[in-house]
Amino acid sequence: MSNYVSNVLDKVTERNANEPEFHQAVKEVLESIEPVFDKHPEYKDAGILERIVEPERQIIFRVPWVDDEGNVQVNRGFRFEFNSALGPYKGGLRFHPSVYAGIVKFLGFEQIFKNALTGRPIGGGKGGSDFDPKGKSDAEVMRFCQSFMTELYRHIGPSTDVPAGDIGVGGREIGYLFGQYKRIVNSFDAGVLTGKGLDWGGSLVRTEATGYGLVYIVEELLKDHDDSFEGKDIVISGSGNVAIYATEKAQELGANVIALSDSSGYVYDSEGIKLDTVKRIKEVERGRIKEYVEEHPSAEYVAESFDIWNVECDIALPCATQNELDEDSAKVLVEHGVKIVGEGANMPCTPEAVEVFQENDVFYIPGKAANAGGVATSAIEMTQNGMWDSWSFEKVDAELNKIMVDIYNNASTIAKEYGMEGDLVAGANIAGFLKVANSMLDQGVV
Repeated sequence: MSNYVSNVLDKVTERNANEPEFHQAVKEVLESIEPVFDKHPEYKDAGILERIVEPERQIIFRVPWVDDEGNVQVNRGFRFEFNSALGPYKGGLRFHPSVYAGIVKFLGFEQIFKNALTGRPIGGGKGGSDFDPKGKSDAEVMRFCQSFMTELYRHIGPSTDVPAGDIGVGGREIGYLFGQYKRIVNSFDAGVLTGKGLDWGGSLVRTEATGYGLVYIVEELLKDHDDSFEGKDIVISGSGNVAIYATEKAQELGANVIALSDSSGYVYDSEGIKLDTVKRIKEVERGRIKEYVEEHPSAEYVAESFDIWNVECDIALPCATQNELDEDSAKVLVEHGVKIVGEGANMPCTPEAVEVFQENDVFYIPGKAANAGGVATSAIEMTQNGMWDSWSFEKVDAELNKIMVDIYNNASTIAKEYGMEGDLVAGANIAGFLKVANSMLDQGVV
């Protein structure tokens, strides 16, 4: 690493102490974009790198709410508006006990480049709270969301900052958040949030988007090497929206999805996961994945979610959470002959795991490219809201497919141009960085 890039990384680490996820995300990007500064010294002169690693605005606030027993609870809320060079800040809200400043920064930083790759006019941001919706009643979730939005509303808007869902924030939470925003501002600004209900400004395909998009980009990689999903054994971690709809699309394309997981463990079904069962357990009953084996006794349940990577497969799609797939798991996957790893979650593979894949010629697609389908479709939802229009499922799906194909081809082309053919990490990072850097350069020092 050059002295210039190394100094910027050192400053990030010093300024953001005890935030390892953010350090990891910045280091991964900075290492791969280093060759850009040889071709474009003007970026260094304009301090693009120093500016891009620092959020434009960091908002931290308390969220008091009352539980069903009448007790006052207090959580912490976050919104980090990272970069608006391409458009309004865009990124999800995560409600999970693990949320703290470092998690939100890492997610917001990744979002800058992911959003740039979509080709849509959206900047990067992220937010959330350490509130845990699990085990809470609908009334408790509603009261929390209303309190959260009572502070957040003053910082967002259709042309300013447009949040969406993430872990712990689905249609229920988006509905409560939007209702409170509408009440406060006295205006039906549909474009202020995405992931809305279909009856009030939401978009078809938004629920399926991240999972479908992941499969579309992997499909394009397979096509690029004269191959297809047909007959491939696939292991997918997680059992939320991303995992469920990646499973759905992969099965449509002829693949055999043999394992899914949640935080308690994983199920293995050699005959192929029965998706209707999983959808009912996870989406309707809000149950645990282990309940799957009660209906399909030939399947096996293992009470350790990370052990899912011991299952032999052709394609691995980590779709659960950050750093879920480590070096040891990567070595097991390689030993078992995995050919492709595509990230459906944000940064689910540790740097050591990525190194193992790259050293063993496994095709690896990083999350900022592979899971961009969600935010791409959020941007399509924003377009529909701006037009006061509603597109068909087929039209949105076709646009999503095109965006994911373009992301793959753009990352592949840029990687080759910079002498790193096949390195989609470098390709995606450089492609996203160039778009943002050029926009920042055009707009001056702001």
